[in-house]
Order: sequence, then structure tokens, then C-alpha cells
Amino acid sequence: MSYIQSHRSVVIGYALIAPLVVAALLATIRGGVTSTTAALVLVLVVVAAAATGQRAAGIVAALSSGAWFDFFMTEPYGSFKVTDSDDIQTTVLLLVVGVAVSEIALWGRRQQARASRRAGYLDGVLGTADIVALRQGSPETLIDRVSHQIVEVLDIDACRFSPQGDEVRSATTLEHDGTVARRGQTLDVDRDGLPTDDLITLDVSNRGARHGRFVLTASTRTVRPTLEQRRVVVLLADQVAAALASRPA
Repeated sequence: MSYIQSHRSVVIGYALIAPLVVAALLATIRGGVTSTTAALVLVLVVVAAAATGQRAAGIVAALSSGAWFDFFMTEPYGSFKVTDSDDIQTTVLLLVVGVAVSEIALWGRRQQARASRRAGYLDGVLGTADIVALRQGSPETLIDRVSHQIVEVLDIDACRFSPQGDEVRSATTLEHDGTVARRGQTLDVDRDGLPTDDLITLDVSNRGARHGRFVLTASTRTVRPTLEQRRVVVLLADQVAAALASRPA
């Protein structure tokens, strides 16, 4: 978890205070700065807040910018009262543009994160495929690497391999179509996340022969891996199954 994610209240606090500081500085050179220029400078502050990836920070920065622009840059100065219609329009536009820019910045971050995740999934699958195709390492090496990849792809706490015959008590399974089921009932992972009160098992089988299962743990926090992520994990398990099936008896 990044610093920004783990210190959300601090980020929002900066988003609230930064427009005050910038507007106060602009007020010291009020005679040489037009209200439009001041508004654009404050929009940059909003963009910086939105770039943190926190929607609340962007919105707080937009509201704070509008308020302090009104206070410092519109007559009567030092008051939140606005008498000039042009200043009223500029203040409203600052708020609207600030919120809009915040949403656009967040959308861009989401798209970038999604592309990065997909690239990471592909790198993981291809890297594991190299081991299978070239036999670079023992099955244990492959299993360790796939276990690590599963943790990374699903953002869960842990993953271990349980060989056939080692019984693991769990009512929750990750099926080969990417769905998650508990006692035959499909769970809504997109809404509720992976279960935190039970282990999740994923069978490692090839042509009807089961070689074991991966045991997944997601107990410390709620994670909501997409169906795409879950299918990547199933593909990784299938590669392990293929490697174990081809191992000499």
C-alpha cells in the first residue's frame, strides 16, 4: 500500500490547506495578477490534488480553491461576499472546472493502473510459461513462482501449494471459469470481495487427474479481483498442472 493510500486523511488535509496558501500568496501580488490568472493557478492546485488518486482530495481542493479565491481575489477583499457578476461566474467556473478536472485526472489514473495490471498479468504468465516450455528448474521452483504470481495478481495475503493427499478443509473454491463458489453457491466477488473467513482452494488438475491444489488466503482485508484476474490465476494453475503431469513417474 502506498503512502498516499495509507495516509488518506493527511492528503485530504493538504488538499484543504494548499489552496489557502496559494490564494494568500496570490493576494500579495493582487495588483499584477488578473482574477482569471489566479483561477487558473488554483486549478493547477486542484489537478495536483486529484493526481494523488483520491477523489475526495480533488473535490476538497476544488471547494477550498473556490472559497479562497472568493475571499482573497474578489471584492470586497477579505470577505466571502461576492458583488461583481463576473467574479461570481469565475468562482462558479473554478468550482466546476476543478471538479471536472479532478474526475478526468482520476479517470486517467484508473486507465493507467488497469493497463499496468494487464501488462503485469501478461508478464507473469509469460514468465511462468518460459519455465514450463524450457524446463528451467524443478517443479518446486515453478510452484513457488506461480504461488508468488497468484499473490501478486489477486493482491491477497498468501498462497501455498497443497499436494494431492494433503487434505485442506475449505468450503470455498476458485473454479476454472474464474468464478468463486461456496458450497455450490456462486459468490459475487465484484461486490463482496473474496471471502476473508475461509481459505480458498484452486484445483491443479490435468486431463482429469488432480495433482493437488493451491490454497489462497485473503483474510486481512477485502479484495475484489476482477474476473480477468481470476482467470489469469486459473491459467497459471493449469501451467503447473501440465508441468506436474509431464514429470517422470
